[in-house]
Amino acid sequence: MTARLSLFGNPDATAAKAATQFGAASKTILQESALPAATQKLVLLRASQINGDGYATDVWTKNAAAAGESATRLNLVAAWRESTVFTDAERAALELAEQGTDIAYAAGGVSDDAWADAVKHYDQDQLSDLVMLVALINATNRMSVIVRQPGGDYEPGRLG
Repeated sequence: MTARLSLFGNPDATAAKAATQFGAASKTILQESALPAATQKLVLLRASQINGDGYATDVWTKNAAAAGESATRLNLVAAWRESTVFTDAERAALELAEQGTDIAYAAGGVSDDAWADAVKHYDQDQLSDLVMLVALINATNRMSVIVRQPGGDYEPGRLG
């Protein structure tokens, strides 16, 4: 499988400039947020799985593993509700990420219950970062899926 298009093919093009800004926004959250790094990677991975983005699933699985995340937890992200390896805070973040990703299927978007659970575990700044992280990964997943960016060749550490 090869990508249909490289959004970065022409660095002077509008799309390349905009995609670079998405990357810069994501990098700011990944590097500066008080939201735990492991939680960030789990959220990015889960949203990417839901969206069918092979490239981002590859990126966030490998980056999490390189950062010390266990294979067990990475393998169970897709079935986190039925797993015992995630903290209550991680579960709240994963629920918020799933509902924020599947908004087309849930009338009203993120439920009040999911939001209230997240509020129990994260402060306002962390919640803001979580919302931005979910929004950004969903946007970048869509770009990747549209151009059919394949997964499998990512080298850990290149992004985030």
